[in-house]
Amino acid sequence: MADIGQEEDFEAARQKALKIGATKYVLVDVRREFVEQQCFPAVQTNAIYENVYLLGTSLARPVIAKAQISVAEQEGCFAVSHGCTGKGNDQVRFELAFYALKPDVKVIAPWRLPEFFNRFEGRSALLAYAEEKGIPVTQTKAKPWSTDENLAHISFEAGILEDPDTTPPKDMWKLTVDPTDAPQTPEDFTVQFEKGLPVKLTYTKDGQTVSVTDPVELFLTANAIARRNGVGRIDIVENRFIGIKSRGCYETPGLTLLRTAHIDLEGLVMDREVRALRDQFVTPAYSRILYNGMYYSPEGEYVTSMIAPSQISVNGQVRVRAYKGNTIILGRSSETEKLYDATESSMDEIGDFQPTDTTGFIAVQAIRLKKYGETKLGK
Repeated sequence: MADIGQEEDFEAARQKALKIGATKYVLVDVRREFVEQQCFPAVQTNAIYENVYLLGTSLARPVIAKAQISVAEQEGCFAVSHGCTGKGNDQVRFELAFYALKPDVKVIAPWRLPEFFNRFEGRSALLAYAEEKGIPVTQTKAKPWSTDENLAHISFEAGILEDPDTTPPKDMWKLTVDPTDAPQTPEDFTVQFEKGLPVKLTYTKDGQTVSVTDPVELFLTANAIARRNGVGRIDIVENRFIGIKSRGCYETPGLTLLRTAHIDLEGLVMDREVRALRDQFVTPAYSRILYNGMYYSPEGEYVTSMIAPSQISVNGQVRVRAYKGNTIILGRSSETEKLYDATESSMDEIGDFQPTDTTGFIAVQAIRLKKYGETKLGK
């Protein structure tokens, strides 16, 4: 098992594994690697899939796969296995990572074995089998949805959610308080970035100012703030890599806060053309590579190498407010980056900018458009 920040009883999992036939149980703590090598680069790139999904599951798979292959090699295993459904994305993500990390490995995927799926057509059949054999599982017939949880998020799929017009029940959500039940008082905090990485989160606790700098603790603190204020819920129908549409509900609390703050700071400190190139190529390419399970690939290595150079100037702090499901930017500043000049932007003073220069700028830009206009008018 990988401890990737899910809220789970690992001792109960160990006992269950040994009870149902495992000869050894191995738990690997990958939380720090997950935050530093996956979540924070996702913040730097503002990674997002189909304009909504912050890739919480996708981000975790490379770390889990790497740890699993490491254990397999330590134990002298010739094969690894996973329990992913034969219709989903995760089977692709895990297996492509396995083969990239250990090309000679054999992968056992029960959900794709005819003797398995002919006996157990779906989750309902598996739940019935678990009940019959006395195998404890968290899902029930009343709440049969599939969940995947890690430090960054939790996902909900299947069951009644397969009808895209069914509203998720209130008691389904696990990580975040319902926005309507969130505190009436907004919660303010500040995130400081260095080269696009969150390095400090400052907030108020019991009337005292608290600053957190350790990456894992910083992420956990962002999670806690977002969770108690109902931030980070989404409900979408997405396009799976294998070509099937899927309805998923996600809670991504802390990552939502940090990404929102990062996007805002970039507006202050990032060069326009660098940001445009990053937005047009790095962000969508990186997001697609993660979603499709191509993290350990030539293109994954190539695109990842582009993240750091784009973030050299992303230094400063953003003041943020969390309130009833919303993330509100209160202000931003930077002591080192000087792209923003208040005197140049001001409507109340001329400064170093000469308004007459704009006349020539507009004239040059208009050459092409005048020709276009003449063509449309038939001249």
